[in-house]
Amino acid sequence: MIGFKKADLGTTEMDMSEFDAPAIDPNLRPDPAAFDFDLDHALKSVVSLQSQVPDSAYTAAVLGTERAGHGVVIGDDGLVLTIGYLIAEAQTIWLVNHAGAAVAGHVAGYDHETGFGLVQALGDLSAPALPLGSSREIVAGDDVVFAGHGGRRGSITARIEEKREFAGYWEYLLDEAIFTAPAHPFWGGGALIGPQGTLCGIGSLYVQQNVEGGQTYDGNMIVPIDLLPPILNDLRRFGRPQQAARPWIGALTAESDGRVVVVGLWENGPADSAGLRPGDLVVGVDKSPVTTLSELFRAMWGLGEAGTNVPLDVLRAGQLTEIHIESRDRAAFYEAPKLH
Repeated sequence: MIGFKKADLGTTEMDMSEFDAPAIDPNLRPDPAAFDFDLDHALKSVVSLQSQVPDSAYTAAVLGTERAGHGVVIGDDGLVLTIGYLIAEAQTIWLVNHAGAAVAGHVAGYDHETGFGLVQALGDLSAPALPLGSSREIVAGDDVVFAGHGGRRGSITARIEEKREFAGYWEYLLDEAIFTAPAHPFWGGGALIGPQGTLCGIGSLYVQQNVEGGQTYDGNMIVPIDLLPPILNDLRRFGRPQQAARPWIGALTAESDGRVVVVGLWENGPADSAGLRPGDLVVGVDKSPVTTLSELFRAMWGLGEAGTNVPLDVLRAGQLTEIHIESRDRAAFYEAPKLH
């Protein structure tokens, strides 16, 4: 089985134990009277999603083989939008609607750049489609609903804390992610429902954020829905956007004291094969300095499409060296979904 290499200093992996978290505090549940739309009807669009991934899958060692979260019905034909890590390389998918009825589904599309995943229900979900809104509808300070499966019992009233850039250690970058608080304990694939009763984003992560004045908050990072319309038709027709894939090197990186450090490698991935090691400091790309994850990713992606050579300037044991990595299309390492 393809494994995953981590540095001794450790790295944060995707925590799928989120779905064993305690029940949502009743005081956080949304009050229908506080919203100008039919809240209970909108919440019926959120389904529970459970997926089974084979042991041989490339992502199995990191994300596990049994995954659970939510999805949001966005099409009258049973099309469900979710966060992609729940369905990456999934062999079996079950969707459970608001009434507790289970329907099988299959992976219809997955986009590595946005993180969105699509599932097509293979039966009647008997759930309404939630209209797509826009992340432009919401601003910091707005009250919204972060909805999981289970109606009001699975949802919370949240507040938009900020909208800003987000860089993820797995070679992922959003120009403007949405951050909400308080944190929903079962965040993966949950629906961010805006003041107009429309879908404004999909839940991706639990985060602890620092803000001005040294304050912190626990919240969720949301992928904005505005990223979906430009790729939706391609996802439905071809399973992925029909554009050149970005270079992927298969390194997990973090920021530490103004430096970018390698904290893990995908085993047999491009960086692993090229000799990059956990603990290496990446100080530049093709002689151009980088000090943040976003600078690193943009520099790599600016070199061309997947397959291009990525020359990293690396500091190892006090010695500066250049490591040339033949980038790949990340999707080439994933097992293709099977239509049932």
